[in-house]
Amino acid sequence: MNTESFTPASESFRYRIRVRYNEVDIQAHVFNARYLDYVDVAVTEYLRFLGVPYPPALNAPEFHIVKAVLEFKLSIRADEEIDLCVRTLRVGRTSWTVLVEFRRALNSDLCAVADIVYVTVQNGAPSPVPEAIRATVRTVGS
Repeated sequence: MNTESFTPASESFRYRIRVRYNEVDIQAHVFNARYLDYVDVAVTEYLRFLGVPYPPALNAPEFHIVKAVLEFKLSIRADEEIDLCVRTLRVGRTSWTVLVEFRRALNSDLCAVADIVYVTVQNGAPSPVPEAIRATVRTVGS
């Protein structure tokens, strides 16, 4: 598989969120399942930043998660501001891998890491990764 590399997450796209009350458990820690919600928000904003149409236009490619690995490092609590740092790790023919780091806005402490593999789908079948995603890997990662 042909893959390309990218830069360290410290040089990645950042999107800040504030943890809301309905996203935490009784101990005021973020529910585990919410991390994938945050990934979805971060990657959506990343795609907007790259100029990839969202929501997808008619006949535009879709991105389906085929693998998601989460590593929990530190607890995230209610009302904390978190920087979601997104970067593309690898690009294949029809799939691409994204790393999302969850960092405290206050001090950049690493709270969690998500390694997400997307497959590009168009008209129900795998299709090539859009050039806008490939271009970021080539230009920013060079």
